[in-house]
Amino acid sequence: MQSIGIIVIYVVAIGLMMYFLAIKPQKKQQKQKQVLMESMEIGDFVLTTSGFYGVLIDITEDDVIVEFGNNKNCRISMQKSAIAQVEKASEATTESK
Repeated sequence: MQSIGIIVIYVVAIGLMMYFLAIKPQKKQQKQKQVLMESMEIGDFVLTTSGFYGVLIDITEDDVIVEFGNNKNCRISMQKSAIAQVEKASEATTESK
């Protein structure tokens, strides 16, 4: 009987470790990503997951259009999930001054 109690304690301890080491940080990261997606506005500077920097031109429910480089003809439509970082346009202009 005692060995069953010890096994149950180990299973519960391992379950708690998995929650605090894997599940909880992943949920926190998903929440940060959701806040990032909601805070995007037209004119913001973004970094894509592929490493390209650009400016947001248009935002729809699932997609964004990003303009890359100085060539105003280089516009690419992509999913919102392809955006890794967002820098607000107002922050970028104050830093350059």
